[in-house]
Amino acid sequence: MRILYSLLILLALPFIGVRLCWRARRQPAYRKHVGERFGYYDAYETKPLIWLHAVSVGETRAAEPLVRALLEKYPGQHILLTHMTPTGRETSEALFAADTDKVTRCYLPYDYPGAVARFLNHYQPCVGILMETEIWPNLVHACRARATPIYLANARLSEKSFAGYRRVGSLTLHTLRSFNAIAAQSVADAQRFKALGAVNVAITGNLKFDVAPSPVQRMLGEHLRECFGARRVLLAASTREGEELLLINNKLYDIPGALLVIVPRHPQRFDDVAALLDHHHISYQRRSANEAVGNETRVLLGDTMGEMIAYYAACDIAFIGGSLLPLGGQNLIEACAMGKPVLIGPHTHNFAEATEQAITAGAAVRVMDAADLQRKAVALLDSPKVTERMSAAALAFSNQHRGATVRLLELIRF
Repeated sequence: MRILYSLLILLALPFIGVRLCWRARRQPAYRKHVGERFGYYDAYETKPLIWLHAVSVGETRAAEPLVRALLEKYPGQHILLTHMTPTGRETSEALFAADTDKVTRCYLPYDYPGAVARFLNHYQPCVGILMETEIWPNLVHACRARATPIYLANARLSEKSFAGYRRVGSLTLHTLRSFNAIAAQSVADAQRFKALGAVNVAITGNLKFDVAPSPVQRMLGEHLRECFGARRVLLAASTREGEELLLINNKLYDIPGALLVIVPRHPQRFDDVAALLDHHHISYQRRSANEAVGNETRVLLGDTMGEMIAYYAACDIAFIGGSLLPLGGQNLIEACAMGKPVLIGPHTHNFAEATEQAITAGAAVRVMDAADLQRKAVALLDSPKVTERMSAAALAFSNQHRGATVRLLELIRF
C-alpha cells in the first residue's frame, strides 16, 4: 500500500508546481525556499537536533510551550522547526526571535521517499515530533527504518478525518504503528486512533492551554484598545471565506455603540475582505495603518499577522470563525486564556471537545447561525454582569486544562 501511495503522489508531482505558482500569486513567499520542499537544503546544523514539525500558524503557536520546555530540559540540543506554509514559518520567526542561536526552521519536504531521505540525511535529527494530524507514511517509515524515534504530539482526529483514514486502513495501520507513541488531545481522539489500529496511545491534553500570552502581546492589546476608543468591541476572529458576508448581511457592523473587528484567518484574503466592505459601502479602517479608529468607522479590518492574542486582549467578546459554515471551526482556547466571553457557531468538529467543555464551563455560548450571532452578541454587549461571569469562567476553564506540556515531555524518549 505504501508503494501504491508513493506512485500516486508521484503522479501528482506536476500539479504541485502549479499549486505553488497559483498560491504565490497571492502570497509571494511561496516562491521562496522551493528546493526545501523537495529535500534540498543549504544550511547545516552541527549541534544535536530535536526536530518538531508544525504545519502552519495554529500548530506553531501550540508548539511554543513544548519548544521552550525542550530547550530547558535538553540545553545541549538545537530545535529544528519545520513548516509547510510561509505563515507558519513567519510565526515561528516571530515567536522565537530571541532564540536564533537555538531555534532554526525550514520547510518539510513533500512525502516523496527521495525527498524525505535527503531531509533526514541532511539534518540527522535525534528525534522527530509531528504536531496534530501530520501522518505522512513515507516520512514515518523512513524515521522508523533509521531508528529515529518519531512521535505524534497534540494529536487530534476528527470524525471526518477518521473516516478518510479508515478508507486506506492497511496504510494507516502500518503508519500509526510506526510511531513510538501518539499523544492524543482527548479521550475521543485517542479512541479514534486506537480504532485505526494505533498502539502506544496516551492522552496528554491540548498544548494550546499551555500557551502563555506574552507581556508584549498584552501591551499591544492595551495599545489596540486605546486605538479602538470608548466603544465596545466585538471581535470576529479567524473568519473564513463566506463568513464575512454573513456578518455583513446580518449587520454585525451596525450594533449601536460597538465596533466590529474582523480578522480573516488567511492573510491572502485581507484584500478580498476589504473589497467586500467597499462593495457594501461600509466605513472601515485597516489595522496595518496603525491609526486611531474614527467614530464613523464601523469595521476595523485586522490585516496584520501575529497579533491575534492582542486582538483578544483588546475586545469585549469574541466570535470564533470557521464555525458559521461547515468548516470545522477554529481554536477558542486563546480567547478563553485572555478571559473573553466566546460566541461559537454550529460547526466545530475540528475542536469538538474543547468547544463543548468551554460551553459546559459557561465560558462560551453556541449560536446557530449569523442571525443568532447578532442577537446574542447584542445581548452580551448589553449585559456587563453576564460578560463578567463568562470572563471568569473562561479563565477558570483555561487554567483547569493546563499541563499537557509536562505530560508530553514524560512520554518523549530519545
